[in-house]
Amino acid sequence: EPGIYSLELFHGPTLAFKDVGARFMARVLQHFIKIGDDRRKVNVLVATSGDTGSAVANGFLGIDGINVHVLYPKGKVSPVQECQFTTLGRNITAIEVDGVFDDCQRLVKSAFLDKELNDRLLLTSANSINVARFLPQAFYYFNAYSQLKKAGVGESIVMCVPSGNFGNITAGLIAHRMGLPVKRFIAANNANNVFFNYLQNGVYEPKASVSTIANAMDVGDPSNFARILDLYGNDHDRITSLISGTTYSDGLISATMADCFDRTGYLLDPHGAVGYRALKQLLLPGEVGVFLETAHPAKFKDTVESMVNTTVEMPARLYAFMRGTRQTIPMTSEFSDFKSYLKQL
Repeated sequence: EPGIYSLELFHGPTLAFKDVGARFMARVLQHFIKIGDDRRKVNVLVATSGDTGSAVANGFLGIDGINVHVLYPKGKVSPVQECQFTTLGRNITAIEVDGVFDDCQRLVKSAFLDKELNDRLLLTSANSINVARFLPQAFYYFNAYSQLKKAGVGESIVMCVPSGNFGNITAGLIAHRMGLPVKRFIAANNANNVFFNYLQNGVYEPKASVSTIANAMDVGDPSNFARILDLYGNDHDRITSLISGTTYSDGLISATMADCFDRTGYLLDPHGAVGYRALKQLLLPGEVGVFLETAHPAKFKDTVESMVNTTVEMPARLYAFMRGTRQTIPMTSEFSDFKSYLKQL
């Protein structure tokens, strides 16, 4: 609609924005393995609340010298998302953690801090805690600006990013530091509102994440908050002068999906709906808004169809994942259990 654009980032192999960073990182890591002296396999640990696991698993699938271990919260990712990393086999192992995403992320971080594990194994991450994963994502912010500039609407651009672990918006902020000529950013949250609260009062108070229909954003202690603080010298005023925020309940997200489809015919996924609603709420006269549509609506087929009362077409690529055999390793949220698993590799 006038003044609002969707930057669709779901045209990659797993139909999610993380395909860009994951596939770039996989190939760069493969390059350095080939020229390095250490012949041990690299073990990539990745925590996922949805799309990260599928993008990383498929990006690294079949690459020699690399094993990927995907930790995900039991019962808290969509069936389609789960199939995208539990049915691959080969060098991809899915680990089903009895907890929430923050537990998965804590297990991964604890492994990186454990001296015994690091003496024994070559460990790295493909979450946005690893800059090699999210830095390539800065490219599509420049690409979006280029498209708008060619269309004659390259002034006063506002980038709105559905935000969970804040890797995506951090890539945008780094792009801005590199010279991306956008006016400001909006960090759009679901009910997990830790960053929104920080913007309001300057106090960062991590808390347990809550489950929402925009599940890839269900993060209660985003890793990249520290990077945002560092980018702006821990200065709350500098941060709030460039970044504003919103937070929405499942009810508002659902209503946004239905309203947008009824008025425009455009089908939003739950995460894109958070970004779209934030622009509708916060865009000022004369500004041009771009929200990042981060995943294909078919990845949340049941949720989307119940909101818009229409059938969501399932792309052939997703059907292929659904036909595979699900294979997982159950895991508690205790680090001692995860460490025992890694020591057996």
